[in-house]
Amino acid sequence: MAEHQSHADDHGQAHYVKIWAVLLVLLILSVLGPIVAPHVAFGFLKAWMITLMTAFGIAVVKAYLVAANFMHLNVEKKYISYLLATMLTLMLLFFAGTAPDVMEHKGQNWENVAAKAEVDQALESQNEAKAHGGDHGEAHH
Repeated sequence: MAEHQSHADDHGQAHYVKIWAVLLVLLILSVLGPIVAPHVAFGFLKAWMITLMTAFGIAVVKAYLVAANFMHLNVEKKYISYLLATMLTLMLLFFAGTAPDVMEHKGQNWENVAAKAEVDQALESQNEAKAHGGDHGEAHH
């Protein structure tokens, strides 16, 4: 009986409010990361590196908190964790196998004309903006 009561205490309303508060703080940090990054970049640590570390690092932590607490994976049987790890591994394997084909504009027997045209158009407009002195996308140091 005591075991059931401690389980209920662990997952009471206060527990979920604490997790929500942590998720809210992490959300604020992930939004502020790209805004603050250009101002704190130094040495080898560039602004885009700080942005990626905050965005993906915080996203991994938030995903873990949601899975462990709201999906109750921490109280499930161990095979659930193995199934989750297997699914994530297969998803990464699928991405690794298909990404080279999807991210390129040409292959051995195919060509993605629409994607190539969009990239060429974006590069052309970016070059025109730079030629006219419009360097709005770059951070000035």
